Amino acid sequence: MSDSRVAVLSILVEQVEAVERVNAMLHEYAPYVIGRMGLPYREKGISVICVVMDAPQPAISALSGKIGRISGVSAKVAYAKTAAEH
Repeated sequence: MSDSRVAVLSILVEQVEAVERVNAMLHEYAPYVIGRMGLPYREKGISVICVVMDAPQPAISALSGKIGRISGVSAKVAYAKTAAEH
């Protein structure tokens, strides 16, 4: 994947009803997922999910946007620098 980027998608789920929709979206983009970690923070009633991806930038942005539009969910992406940026 020469046009791919490595990125971390950070997701905060504040409404437990949204977890199924988030997981369905992540499943849809599974070929691009290197790994993921989910942590329930029960004391605050939220779940924190970190997803490491290697994908074309438009696919990463699309997933982040779709997840961010789910009610009760926030999503942000951090991209690794490309070779040209080093």
